Amino acid sequence: MPAKPIIAPSILAADFANLQKEVVMLNESAADWIHVDIMDGVFVPNISMGLPVVEAIHRHAKKPLDVHLMIVQPERYIDAFRKAGAETISVHLEACPHLHRTLQQIKDAGCRRGVAINPHTPVSALASIITDVDLVCVMSVNPGFGGQKFIEQTYSKVAALKELILTSGSQTLIEIDGGVNQDNAARLLEAGADVLVAGSFVFSAADPQGVIARLKASA
Repeated sequence: MPAKPIIAPSILAADFANLQKEVVMLNESAADWIHVDIMDGVFVPNISMGLPVVEAIHRHAKKPLDVHLMIVQPERYIDAFRKAGAETISVHLEACPHLHRTLQQIKDAGCRRGVAINPHTPVSALASIITDVDLVCVMSVNPGFGGQKFIEQTYSKVAALKELILTSGSQTLIEIDGGVNQDNAARLLEAGADVLVAGSFVFSAADPQGVIARLKASA
């Protein structure tokens, strides 16, 4: 378990009418990264935000942007999201027929390389690329919508992924995205998680900064 987990609030759950204010709040919080969900309405059944919004977030952010591309053909947009301010770019294994090439493209762009996997995708699918990624984003809900219920088998999936990372000698971080809250944070960290993404749990709270601080103290 990490001494202090990386906390990455998902800006998708923020008040978009007051986006600058929300980013400033995160700057002043114990958050480490700002998680940015990009949805295209094709790979997932929803549309979120595009490059201009990411650029706007980046202009005000003092925390690194962790960009999660839930889109088809993500290789077409790697350089654009890097220019918009992404420091980590995660692509879905399920959306990349040439995943190794896409990961190399992310690395060449100067970003941390991430791979996201849907709840139905087994950890074994990562075996051939686990040493080529900096982060694995384990979806603990089905991607496409915020506020969903956490999938319980995520704990065993994280433990299996941690074992794969250790046996391969990889330094990959494990990120959990979906339904993370104070009730499951400590158990996720015990299973091997390093990064916790929280959206609705943070932004719907009366005291978002307090929630972030408590998640940070979960270990």
